[in-house]
Amino acid sequence: MHAHVVHVDIQDVAEAEKGVNDTVIPNLKKAPGFVGAYFVAIDDTHGVSVAVFDTEEQASAAAPPARATGQGVTMTSVETGRVVGAA
Repeated sequence: MHAHVVHVDIQDVAEAEKGVNDTVIPNLKKAPGFVGAYFVAIDDTHGVSVAVFDTEEQASAAAPPARATGQGVTMTSVETGRVVGAA
């Protein structure tokens, strides 16, 4: 399994939560190889997400481009890596 990890700057918490629940999660669920995802607001201005897929190619294909903007957020970094453990 592989995951993409996305760090974001949050401009609007309510708008960011709406975007995650109304757009991002439904789209991820349709992506090939999708296993699961978590979205965490570290505080009112920073967040991180981890989305897990069966393969590296699937994780990379579903990752947003770095510096992209979404509802209430700007992506600051996007990385893909191998999942080495899960609980």
